[in-house]
Amino acid sequence: DVLGGNTILYGATAGELYIAGNVGERFAVRNSGAIAVVEGCGEHGCEYMTRGTILILGNVGVNFGAGMTGGVAYVLDENIEQKINKDYVKVSYLSKKDKERVKKLLEKHYKYTGSKKAKKLLDNFEDTSKVLRKVTSIKFGNIGIIEPK
Repeated sequence: DVLGGNTILYGATAGELYIAGNVGERFAVRNSGAIAVVEGCGEHGCEYMTRGTILILGNVGVNFGAGMTGGVAYVLDENIEQKINKDYVKVSYLSKKDKERVKKLLEKHYKYTGSKKAKKLLDNFEDTSKVLRKVTSIKFGNIGIIEPK
């Protein structure tokens, strides 16, 4: 289900957002400091993102990460390699620190939303962490990641 419209977190500088559903296009564009967990997003997600931490528990649209110069997006989309903007971002496996960060985010997402999807992913976290991917800027790497509390 799409629960959030287009351009959510456009230019966000801080705060947290948890939505137990999908969001529309241009999610987290120009995000410069927010943390968010959603269960899917449309095209052009995380465009021009400079800081922040995003976790997407499902599919994303094309052109993901175009212009992204900082922050991190964790994505549970088995076709993420074909959807990223390869001029700006790269996809990698999760490190131990990434797994810890994602688990905290999943726990908060479940606590605040009661998401059945989050519960299932937490119950099988070892398997979940193997299919999640990390999307970061080619040029600036891990700069601007915001740690969940």
